[in-house]
Amino acid sequence: MNHHTVDILAFGAHADDVEIGMAGSLAKWSAEGKKIVICDLTEAELSSNGNVETRKKEAKTAADIMGAVDRVNLCLADRGLFLTDDHIRKIANVIRKYKPKVIFAPYHNDRHPDHGNCFRLVQEAFFSAGIRKFEVEGDYPPHKASYLYQYMINGFASPHFVVDTSDFIDKKVNALQSYESQFYIPDGGVQTPLTEGYIETVTARDKLFGKEVGVKYAEGFLSSKPLLLNHNLFGEGL
Repeated sequence: MNHHTVDILAFGAHADDVEIGMAGSLAKWSAEGKKIVICDLTEAELSSNGNVETRKKEAKTAADIMGAVDRVNLCLADRGLFLTDDHIRKIANVIRKYKPKVIFAPYHNDRHPDHGNCFRLVQEAFFSAGIRKFEVEGDYPPHKASYLYQYMINGFASPHFVVDTSDFIDKKVNALQSYESQFYIPDGGVQTPLTEGYIETVTARDKLFGKEVGVKYAEGFLSSKPLLLNHNLFGEGL
């Protein structure tokens, strides 16, 4: 009996984090019939360009491109993602609601503190969501996801495994281009690191990861524990 409501629950501090790190993989898994939910922790209200309303529309468009079945926002404070009991319980509630098999969060050592803090919060909630007596607002039963993986946003770390996204690079670029307020300078907007060829930088990283394993494009991930290989010793993938 399948106790999981969704296969994959991907967390980001801001809408566009998940896209930068793993839009290709999410689009690929969605095409394979996997059920995917995205949870953004903040409304990114401190972003230099755009506004909350625009960002939500962009996030919805991107989620549709990637094939997510749902996208939720916890509306925690941008730059306020600190390791508090309240934050952990809110995230644990989302985990219990969707009962994912696999959870993704940003790489813990990203240059943006919100991204590393997002991982630490999710790591805590990943554990606590499975504890029966750990109370959250919702009345969902405890849930222990099987895996917690990290995706990269700004950094370039040595991945523990990569996913071939060659056939989905266009969907990734389309998902990123949905965020017009972030990756292009809007009227009255300002230059930021994101408006300076950021999408090209991301696809270049995916190209480099792909080159490592002999495919055109790949996305890199890190695992908190060793990956178990049963029959895929010869690189058929996870």
